[in-house]
Amino acid sequence: MDAHELIQSFAEFAKQKNIDRPTMIRILEDVFKNMIRKKYESDENFDVIINADKGDLEIYRFREIVDDDSEDIWDFDKISLSEARKIEPDFEVGEEVSEQIYIEDFGRRAVTTARQTLIQKVKDLEKDILFQKYKDLVGEIIAGEVYQVLSKEVLLTDAEGNEIAIPRGEQIQKDRYRKGENVRAIVHKVEMINGNPKIILSRTSPVFLERLFEQEVPEVYDGLITIKKVVREPGERAKVAVESYDDRIDPVGACVGMKGSRIHAIVRELQNENIDVINYTDNLELYIQRALSPAKISSIKIDRDNGRAAVYLKPDQVSLAIGKGGLNIKLASRLVGYEIDVFRELAEGQVEEDVDLDEFSDEIESWVIEELNRIGLDTAKSVLALSKDELVRRTDLEEETVEGVLNILKKEFE
Repeated sequence: MDAHELIQSFAEFAKQKNIDRPTMIRILEDVFKNMIRKKYESDENFDVIINADKGDLEIYRFREIVDDDSEDIWDFDKISLSEARKIEPDFEVGEEVSEQIYIEDFGRRAVTTARQTLIQKVKDLEKDILFQKYKDLVGEIIAGEVYQVLSKEVLLTDAEGNEIAIPRGEQIQKDRYRKGENVRAIVHKVEMINGNPKIILSRTSPVFLERLFEQEVPEVYDGLITIKKVVREPGERAKVAVESYDDRIDPVGACVGMKGSRIHAIVRELQNENIDVINYTDNLELYIQRALSPAKISSIKIDRDNGRAAVYLKPDQVSLAIGKGGLNIKLASRLVGYEIDVFRELAEGQVEEDVDLDEFSDEIESWVIEELNRIGLDTAKSVLALSKDELVRRTDLEEETVEGVLNILKKEFE
């Protein structure tokens, strides 16, 4: 393969890979200079001239003529007078010799290696370009087409045919993927693994929900409404705190839309995730009340030093505050940044305190408590708020075990 063929084939390959001209020339120069260093030890006194359009390559070597007896005769940029006169008979000491070097002078093996090196450099550059492209897209929604469903992840291809993945932990539990369907998710992170970019998407991240609001609610996209915080249990329930900078705009109403038109699109995308949109406020008591909606709170005591809030409710409001599987209180706590303790109001002036499940460790085995904690139940009241059938369905506990736990907890409040 001569220089013309080598450059032409590389130029075509680079064009297919969308490599720009200056980068292509730089890669060619780097490879040819590497060939020069291997043969001549230095490339400092060489000029490499490339015309990628015509496939032309010119390499010139420059050396200063010194006397045959000079101590500098072995320097890489020097040539003896007798050697110089073999090139041109009228050369004199002190003049510069310009000698053209042809690619054939490097040998067939060197040329084959150069071709392989050029292709590898483009592939490496492609990987770097892909890595940087997706690094800039972290936190943004993209769409991909499913091409393989594996046990630990779903593989998709983007519009340019690049492989992207949604690991099991970043999938909504109710998601079902079919080959050929389009899936939306946010770019969660980008990693280099063994020199290859790994693009990881997420559908469970709070940022995904935030970006969906930006797409569906123009006021959020335009910055008239700000999303202050998003907390979610993917596919189950989410709470979104919003604030408006324009008094004429109701942030909750704008996010929900006429007859729920805007939020329905988001709910469908998230496999019917129940989304509570809450008006943000700096008033912590009011913020906690809104976060625990739909429960109606009688009174609140806040311990700012310990980051806890004691919430008092009428008996019929306790289960609403705790929510199915303890989700409502769990998300409310994360939204406001305070640990919320629920207390049941009895007669006037009396309250019945909820009790942490850990307090029953002498009667209930630790693995059973851990299993209840796993589905968001960490107090006696949160467990009692659910039926036996619901507890059996949501946990890995046997019916007999659940009955035993309920009996122990009920005795506490008799």
